[in-house]
Amino acid sequence: MLDAHLTAQLKAYLEKVTQPIEIVASLDDSAKSAELDELLKEIAALSDQISLVRGDDNERKPSFAINRVGSDIGVRFAGIPMGHEFTSLVLALLQVGGHPSKTAADVIEQVKNLEGDYHFETYFSLSCQNCPDVVQALNLMSVLNPKIQHVAIDGALYQDEVDARQVMSVPTVYLNGEVFDQGRMSLEQILAKIDTGAGAREAEKLKSKGAFDVLVIGGGPAGSAAAIYAARKGIRTGVVAERFGGQVLDTMAIENFVSVGYTEGPKLATALEQHVKDYDVDVMNLQRAERLLPASQAGGLIEVQMANGATLKSKTVILSTGARWRQMGVPGEDQYRNKGVAYCPHCDGPLFKGKRVAVIGGGNSGVEAAIDLAGITSHVTLVEFDSKLRADEVLQRKLRSLPNVDIVVSAQSTEVLGDGQKVNGLVYKDRVSGEVRTVALEGIFVQIGLLPNTEWLKGTLELSPRGEIVIDERGQTSLPGVFAAGDATTVPYKQIVIAMGAGSAAALSAFDHLIRSPLPAAKVEKEAVAA
Repeated sequence: MLDAHLTAQLKAYLEKVTQPIEIVASLDDSAKSAELDELLKEIAALSDQISLVRGDDNERKPSFAINRVGSDIGVRFAGIPMGHEFTSLVLALLQVGGHPSKTAADVIEQVKNLEGDYHFETYFSLSCQNCPDVVQALNLMSVLNPKIQHVAIDGALYQDEVDARQVMSVPTVYLNGEVFDQGRMSLEQILAKIDTGAGAREAEKLKSKGAFDVLVIGGGPAGSAAAIYAARKGIRTGVVAERFGGQVLDTMAIENFVSVGYTEGPKLATALEQHVKDYDVDVMNLQRAERLLPASQAGGLIEVQMANGATLKSKTVILSTGARWRQMGVPGEDQYRNKGVAYCPHCDGPLFKGKRVAVIGGGNSGVEAAIDLAGITSHVTLVEFDSKLRADEVLQRKLRSLPNVDIVVSAQSTEVLGDGQKVNGLVYKDRVSGEVRTVALEGIFVQIGLLPNTEWLKGTLELSPRGEIVIDERGQTSLPGVFAAGDATTVPYKQIVIAMGAGSAAALSAFDHLIRSPLPAAKVEKEAVAA
């Protein structure tokens, strides 16, 4: 199961285990059980601290528990955690084995202090780049607090269970038998949802902060670059992010990031956050800005009002709020979101194995999604509004070579159909003939571009007809002292490397604005007296 490179890496990691671990395997006669048995034997052979035993009392087979000997601490995997989940397996072995987490001390204490019993179940897919964050967060919680239990379940391996629970999006998390949440979540987000007093405590912390020289709104590539460039100038810098990493977290393969041949979104997002934290930057994650008050209306300092009721003040602000997946905006889409309507083919594709799906959008993202899904599903219908596909020709040739793909152009999607529980069809209008047609299917993957996260700024500063923040070549917006960068702006190309450059430029422009701005009258008088 493990090649020589992975074996060497894992052996080195397992040297950090300080307390004995018992791996309890629940297996049957299936091929997957044989694979898991082989993997667990290889792991157990790498450390004297690890023992492997059989325990066939668990109803999910193949599965295994990782338990700390002589304690109630442990985690369980139902499936074979390779692919993106191999890191989750390694961390589980280390943390159950006594190696301390690098999570902030106050967050660890918050987990330990949770009262009540929590039984979490997470459905993941091995190709999902969002799932490991959730799996690892809940695994750590179960290690820190014996009242918390967690089992991570490979949805593709337990298809009957997925169908019975109608799981159509990963990660999907159940708490005590009820749906808890879906999609990417950090440990802090999970805690905020189950620890009801956390939001109020965080708001009080924000209210106590002094004014910043530069306050960056958004933690994606543009915001990260802006924070780094501002902090390097030695000025007081803060970052407010709804989720650090932004849209990059939902990006699978990145092959056009200059000097890096290949990376993946979550890996890049982690690197961005770490680089920002290498400087003296006040990072305020999981915080949503709701209103911007220019300095002319807020007593000389720009104010940013937060969703939790707190207000932050700054001499300058850099808006880098990014963008999100654009929706079709048709009846049934919201009703069947995560019930057949999906936006991440890499994450949710394995849940539609052997089923019929549609992909909406004929650009590069749509065609790439259709190609990937054709290898998993029984049939793919690609629906494009324009009269031709807009993807690169090399992708189009690949798509047209696949036998289980239909391409429909000049088609306007008009409705998502369902039975009340899940999707069962898509209605579209032929834009040439006017004929209305229905495609029977079980899944719809929407890939029609991005929408800027700027609704909260309407009426405050100048936006383009598409809702993008209008900026000049220096990143200046229509408001003095307010700059912007990245996918939320009128920059013509929405690319990671361009967002980083724009964020850097915005930070330099903000610094230039600061040094050229006149000192407040009170400060001028004070300095004159001192002289």
